[in-house]
Amino acid sequence: MSHAIHYDISRFSELDIYLFKEGTHAKLYDHLGAHLMEREGRKGTYFAVWAPHARGVYVRGDFNEYNDRSHKLQLRGDGSGIWDGFIEGVEQGTTYKYHIDSEEENANADKADPYAFYAEVAPSSASRVWDIGDYQWNDKTWMRSRCKKNSHKAPISIYEVHLGSWRRKVEEGNRFLTYVEAATALASYLNEMNFTHVELLPITEYPFEGSWGYQVTGYFAPTSRYGTPQEFMQFVDIMHEHGIGVILDWVPSHFVTDGHGLMNFDGTCLYEHKDPRQGYHPEWGSAIFNYDRNEVRAFLISSAMFWLEKYHLDGIRVDAVASMLYLDYAREEGEWVPNEDGTNENKGAVKFLKQLNTSVYDAYDDIMMFAEESTNYPMVSRPVSQGGLGFGYKWNMGWMHDTLKYMKFDPIYRQHHHHHLTFSFVYMYNENYVLPLSHDEVVHMKGSLINKMPGEHSKKFANLRVLFSFMIAHPGKKLLFMGGEFAQFAEWNYKQSLDWHLLEYPDHKGMQTLVKTLNRLYKDEPSLHIGDVEKDGFEWIDENDYQANVISFIRKGSKNRKPIIVVCNFSDKEHTGYRIGLPSKGEYEEIFSSENTLFGGHGSVNTTPVKSVEKECHGRKNMLKINLAPLSVSFFKKVK
Repeated sequence: MSHAIHYDISRFSELDIYLFKEGTHAKLYDHLGAHLMEREGRKGTYFAVWAPHARGVYVRGDFNEYNDRSHKLQLRGDGSGIWDGFIEGVEQGTTYKYHIDSEEENANADKADPYAFYAEVAPSSASRVWDIGDYQWNDKTWMRSRCKKNSHKAPISIYEVHLGSWRRKVEEGNRFLTYVEAATALASYLNEMNFTHVELLPITEYPFEGSWGYQVTGYFAPTSRYGTPQEFMQFVDIMHEHGIGVILDWVPSHFVTDGHGLMNFDGTCLYEHKDPRQGYHPEWGSAIFNYDRNEVRAFLISSAMFWLEKYHLDGIRVDAVASMLYLDYAREEGEWVPNEDGTNENKGAVKFLKQLNTSVYDAYDDIMMFAEESTNYPMVSRPVSQGGLGFGYKWNMGWMHDTLKYMKFDPIYRQHHHHHLTFSFVYMYNENYVLPLSHDEVVHMKGSLINKMPGEHSKKFANLRVLFSFMIAHPGKKLLFMGGEFAQFAEWNYKQSLDWHLLEYPDHKGMQTLVKTLNRLYKDEPSLHIGDVEKDGFEWIDENDYQANVISFIRKGSKNRKPIIVVCNFSDKEHTGYRIGLPSKGEYEEIFSSENTLFGGHGSVNTTPVKSVEKECHGRKNMLKINLAPLSVSFFKKVK
């Protein structure tokens, strides 16, 4: 078979090159990379790669026995730094790399294609020629209606998943589930548990399993560990068929330093800064993107757009935004380069994030962009037109840290730390928040959620039930990492399946039932979700009863929907005849108690509707006298 190379074929217009150099091209995946083509009866693959400082770029692969000199690409004459060429006979599945002949001494290297759609299974590292345009989608119904599912007024309860360890085929050598195997089982489980969305830890191709996907080499390739690109499309399709939105954890903050990756790509620091004070991440041992370079911003924005367009994803969670925003992130004095005015804001990163969010929301106004941002940087989830970064949501890391810190205290000491419990309510509407109990909280010797809880066995479970119930009641969308829903005792281990056998025990099964019930209530009761990001969705009853370790508040929907009264008892003491002020007189029913025996509790203590008393309490004309079980959360709703 002939493998002649031709230079008379191009996938670039003058406008494409202009937008690429300007940094505003958002669909570079249609032009750069490897594309199967037929031209004048010649079938083969068109290759294009950006390597402006290379002396020569060669394609080496299966088709030429990895010869690093036989198939040289041609440098375009438009100043773009792009090398391209069409090679006859290169077929679907062919493995290849680019051999970069660098101007720099001893810098020649074999590189994976930054725009490849598919790759070999790690630890092999070559790219694969692959056509991703032949999948027949079956999710028109979902795609037409997802604007409602992703609305700020919608119930959004996210199950965070690492595909390699949610379940494994233990009987088959502890192997991974494939994309399709995982989808079938996971979609049914998510429906059973009443979750609305699934968030996947990064599945963009990565070399080291222990990085969990956060050290990326392939920004346009779903990892081949679990199957082909079409099989990942089928994964998304199955989720949509079951009414589940799919969110991708995406890492534009840093990239892996492995030799076949982006670092020192054409013999120079092309994607990263040359100065290690700017281009090397001391916390993660990785390279930092140079956001000041137009072509790098276009590369990253095109990656985000790619997953939304080609894989029908419903949202993107941007990892480690704080590390992008600050030049001195994780650095001591003298280890970073300030701006000319001495400030520490990474202006290139800010420009990139604003451009990213503007681009994707202009193209898809029914998706969600999430920022994992752990500082008080202002207006992260406010529109770019108003001076914000343009995200749809921000992870509320403050809520997570303060709440877990409070919950770790034995109830006898909690009265002295009441501010940890209530502080998040001060700023809860400053941003559009997601309340995260993520994978980061159950690794690196931090302990599982259940083991963060104080007390002996039964009190640990009671405390965790309180935590989950409080989370559902608190304004903000919800996120829970896999295994937490059934109180897995062990820290998460990416090398093995979750401990599903624990569901044979009543306490763990009860916790799973609790989470299932809370998610259903969150979905079914508009007052628990419509006001998640709007100030009129919440009203205090009493936030100051620190001596009893009790807080009470109202979650409100629209005028035609009945509010939910929430009372949280964080003490291990029962409070009988506890008084709370009411928004209106009437008869109130306890529609939920975390101490229900179905959840492993000791039983609800307000088993019949309670009538209000016309007496002033908490500045209100009517009050309710209720009984609060130790370590419990109760929801009340007016029935008459």
